[in-house]
Amino acid sequence: MTIKSVWHFLLISVAVLYSTNATAQEKKVAATPQELYNEIARMDSVIFSYFNTRQMSKFKALFTEDLEWFQDNGGLIPRKQIFENFQATFLKPWVLTRQLVPGSLEVHPLKGYGAIEIGRHQFRHIENGKEEVGTFTFLMIWRKKNGLWKISRVVSYDH
Repeated sequence: MTIKSVWHFLLISVAVLYSTNATAQEKKVAATPQELYNEIARMDSVIFSYFNTRQMSKFKALFTEDLEWFQDNGGLIPRKQIFENFQATFLKPWVLTRQLVPGSLEVHPLKGYGAIEIGRHQFRHIENGKEEVGTFTFLMIWRKKNGLWKISRVVSYDH
């Protein structure tokens, strides 16, 4: 073996080792800790129990003041309009409920901020004697500040 061949072999070996190590580290960083997953799953359950029971003040309190809400068929919707829309929905004679689609929840850490929640959910209600069901995809960014979780960004799509 020539020195050039040995040098190439060493370079390739180092590159393979570095690549394998970097991939393993990326997977460690990208993995969601079970504790964070459980916290966000619990918060998802809490916020939508308020939604399902039309408790506007408790529901609204779980969103930040600088909330940004993006919807595929509505664009960026101002915070004030979001809660006016929810209030109008809560006043309807039929009750709209939301349920997380089992097995669809993903939670990812957002360093120094909180977490990203991704999933699918179903909204359902009875209208004119018929059950109406819509299944949609969402992404919510949760901010943890002073030990409290609040949603600061929502992307609702796949309508």
